[in-house]
Amino acid sequence: MDVFEAISDPTRRRIIELVAAAPRAAGEIAGEFSISRPAVSQHLAVLTACGVLRVKAQGRRRVYSLDDQALAQPHHWLEEQRGRWNSALDRLEAAMELQDGANQQEDETDE
Repeated sequence: MDVFEAISDPTRRRIIELVAAAPRAAGEIAGEFSISRPAVSQHLAVLTACGVLRVKAQGRRRVYSLDDQALAQPHHWLEEQRGRWNSALDRLEAAMELQDGANQQEDETDE
């Protein structure tokens, strides 16, 4: 599973938000959800496998932290899409203003 698939799930996005604030133990993360601990563990495994989270054993606890570099790919993709949409919307706005100006001139000549 790639990073895009991993972050498509709302539970995994919430886990990322929690861990982005501060590294957290698996039990602490699981305590934030109404789903079972095994289900949270599966989500943690997916996020770890795709490199979004790093895990460190501290005694019997497993502490998860965010690997910021793993989120760089979706960030760059989103920025590219934002640029494309902004450009397309700017062109649409210019075309609408041009059309609006042509309509006003037509109305003035009709009078």
